[in-house]
Order: sequence, then C-alpha cells, then structure tokens
Amino acid sequence: MKKPEARSVAETHVPATVQHADGRTRQGVARLLLEQGPITAVAVAEALGLSPTAVRRHLDALIADGEVCTREAPRSARRGRGRPAKLFLLTEAGRSRFGHAYDDLAVAALRFLAEHEGEQAVREFAERRVATLVQRHRESVTAEIDPEHRAEALATALTREGYAASTRRVGAGEQLCQHHCPVAHVAAEFPQLCEAETAAFADLLGTHVQRLATIARGDAACTTHVPAGPQHGSTAPESTTPDGGKPE
Repeated sequence: MKKPEARSVAETHVPATVQHADGRTRQGVARLLLEQGPITAVAVAEALGLSPTAVRRHLDALIADGEVCTREAPRSARRGRGRPAKLFLLTEAGRSRFGHAYDDLAVAALRFLAEHEGEQAVREFAERRVATLVQRHRESVTAEIDPEHRAEALATALTREGYAASTRRVGAGEQLCQHHCPVAHVAAEFPQLCEAETAAFADLLGTHVQRLATIARGDAACTTHVPAGPQHGSTAPESTTPDGGKPE
C-alpha cells in the first residue's frame, strides 16, 4: 500500500522550476515546428541546442497530447540506408496553442453576412480586412526596389502580425512562407480571405504571385511564389486569378 503513496509523494515534489523549464522548452519545440516544420528531431535538437534524447521526450509528449504528428521524409531527403527519416509537424490542435482569432464567432458572422448580403459582401469584407493589415506596412515594403527584397520585407511585416513568415530562394524567384495563420479555420470555409490576401500581396510586391499552398486547405504552411524580375512602376498587377495566377 505504501509503494503507490511513495510514488505519489515523489511526483508532488518535482521542483516547480523544473516543470516551468520543461514547459518553456516544449513551447520552444512547438514554435520551431510551427516555423520550420515538417522537420526531423535531429534538426530540432540542433536548432535549440538540446540533446536528441531531450527533444524526443518533448516530441513524444506533444504526440501523446495530439499536438504533433509524423510523416516520412520524401525520398530525395533520405540519406544513406536504413529506415527513412521521420518528420514532425504540428496538428491543428498544436497550432491552436498559438491562437485562432475567435474562429467560431468569425465563421458565424461571415455566414450571416453571406446569407443576408451575398457572397460579394464577404469578398468586400475580406478585401478590406487584408487592406487594413497591409496598409500598416506598405511604406516599409514598397521602400524596397525589387520583388525579392519586397518579399523579405513583407515576411518581416507578416511575422509582426503573427503569421510566422519567412522567405527562401527557389528557382527563379522567392517563396514566401506563412507558417501560421490566425484565421485558418475561418478561411477553410471562406476562401475569399485567402484570395484577397493573394491579390493584396501581388499589389504590394508589384508583380504577379502564385499561391501554392494554404494552411486552410490542410497544407503545412501558406506558400506564395514571388517571381524574380524588375519592378514595373505600378504596384497593381494587370490580372490576378483568385489563386494568384501563374508567375511570368
């Protein structure tokens, strides 16, 4: 009878500082998955300066909580022989620890707007919302001359707005990646939000852009291709489809 009591007493005497440190480390692991996932445990350990054993302990806990899932690395990313590398990424439950902008209320409001005012009203709302967000950073983004540097400035602006954005060079252009979307659940039902955002990016960057993936459709990140090329004076593209059109 005393053994269970002994275990219970030992558990209650885990120092609060240790629990707090574990919580902060786990939050750091989750944030890295948000910003860079899908990613291997080894890469997480290297990025955070932790041992692989410690990282796997936190990843196992996050998996047990339903906040992280795994997938096999693509063949091109495998090295050597043996079992394929395992990639870790956040689930929707994992993303929720970083907040979703009152999803239920927003969805209900947009449903009401669509029912009483029509789809065009939803589109106008989406355009006004993203215009307000973009306007706060228009000066800093358009101060850059070429689309590549504008994309980097836009990523910085989006990160400040909670989108955990980054850019990387891919072929003849840049990929703008938003690793978090505060309104992903709303955009899943109302794609007008994504369409308005894509059009606003094209206007701000002064070039055609192509939306390649979105969190709202179940992808790991919202990815937008920004083609390399000279600035064309006017910041408004001649034509942009709801998905951004094809880059020139």
